Amino acid sequence: MTRLRSAAFAAFALVLVGFAGLPATSASAELPKGAKAPAFVTRAALAGKEFGFTLRAALAKGPVVLYFYPKAFTQGCTLEANAFAETMPQFKAAGASVIGMSADDIETLKKFSREECRDAFPVGVATDTISAAYEVKMGKGSMTKRTSYVIAQDGRIVAVHSNPDYKDHVAQTLAAVRALKTK
Repeated sequence: MTRLRSAAFAAFALVLVGFAGLPATSASAELPKGAKAPAFVTRAALAGKEFGFTLRAALAKGPVVLYFYPKAFTQGCTLEANAFAETMPQFKAAGASVIGMSADDIETLKKFSREECRDAFPVGVATDTISAAYEVKMGKGSMTKRTSYVIAQDGRIVAVHSNPDYKDHVAQTLAAVRALKTK
């Protein structure tokens, strides 16, 4: 019996080792490039003030970077928001807008928009419906996976970056937005 358990454990360990070498996006089920971005309306906050956000209205003005993050005021989410805030002049120069999305309540997002987004871009409530539509719902809880979508003005997703590490989300989405300008 011990030999059987050891063999089963060894096989399981090999499977885990195989998965460890895969990129973060391979096991994910995000919407693919080329897909039509699901339209949505949600409550959002910018500079501490609540407003209604619609993807359709934002796309009428240009491409949209829609980035989902797990929870406001956590270390990675704060650093990601700071990085997007610092880079907003470059996104604007490329004709794009940015909105962060989490399952946090609107009062938390009002505070986060002022303190960590530095009044530079809005953050919105990712309802269960929105999270499911964008395939970013994390487990049984209400948190979302850290996934960034770049949506072209025609409503098509042109870039997807999903990785728990916040560090490449800003650079990758900015590069995708800039690539749209050259088309």
